[in-house]
Amino acid sequence: MYTTDWDVIINNLPLFLEGALLTLKISFLSLVLSIPIGAFAGLCRVSRNRVINFIASCYVEFFRGVPLLVLLMWIFFVLGRFLRLGSYWSAIAGLAIFSGAFVAEIVRAGIQAIPRGQMESARATGMTYGQAMKLVILPQAVRKVLPPLASQFIILIKDSSLVSVISVVDLTLIGKNLVATTFRSIEVYSFIAVIYFTMTFSLSKFIAFFERRIVRE
Repeated sequence: MYTTDWDVIINNLPLFLEGALLTLKISFLSLVLSIPIGAFAGLCRVSRNRVINFIASCYVEFFRGVPLLVLLMWIFFVLGRFLRLGSYWSAIAGLAIFSGAFVAEIVRAGIQAIPRGQMESARATGMTYGQAMKLVILPQAVRKVLPPLASQFIILIKDSSLVSVISVVDLTLIGKNLVATTFRSIEVYSFIAVIYFTMTFSLSKFIAFFERRIVRE
């Protein structure tokens, strides 16, 4: 009969902390990169220029259709060889490109949720298309995209657990290695689940607080 022994957690707390910090670092950098990628692609998706719209659509549809695991391995084993990317930057590039495709759709939906009459009214006052987008449409769209963006960023943290397949020593890989040497799978994976939950729950609460402040302002 299996009896739990939580000493494996206590004795390896520095390792778990190191893995959690690396997971947060990779997720944060991927998040920072995915926002401009997604915002740019989202704006291209609502562009009246058919060529720009088509290119942005290809980017979104392709990377939403390719599994993240496959994308990470392709970047690491193929693209990484030409660009001399290590596992760390391959992981960040893969997560940012993958998440950027979803952010693009969130931005597109947020912009298209604004009634067309507002754009037409802004243009009627003499604004250019760019000015109307910057001063009238985007400020309103930002409030609409915050909740889905928050969900996307939480998904990004969970998706970062896949970077262990390209040898990034994140929280998940540290857990796998500990299980292989101690055979304490219940304790290790239970503790890792708690760490991931703590990270995503804290982020969720922080974003909810941020949303409330924006609404009040």
